Amino acid sequence: MSGSMVFAWSGVLLFGLGLFGFIAHRHLLRRLVAFNIMGSGAFLVLVGLAQDGRGVDPVPHALVITGIVVAVASTALALVVFRRWYRASGRTDLPEDT
Repeated sequence: MSGSMVFAWSGVLLFGLGLFGFIAHRHLLRRLVAFNIMGSGAFLVLVGLAQDGRGVDPVPHALVITGIVVAVASTALALVVFRRWYRASGRTDLPEDT
């Protein structure tokens, strides 16, 4: 197994762990952390699969850098929305659907 496949399989493992955490937890901050772990796993898969016998493809690396910037911005926005939700309702989770 090559080094790039280790990154790809680690990314699959991280994505699965984040998906489990997103489904299992009701707390909004824990869901946000799980969602960020899923994103990190997706980035690792892209980086791991971007390498082939001819060399490294720079396009997936550029996508990962752009994705990291978007992930940081969306995490900041989610934290602001969660804070407003907590101030408005006093709860740290979303209500159940009826």
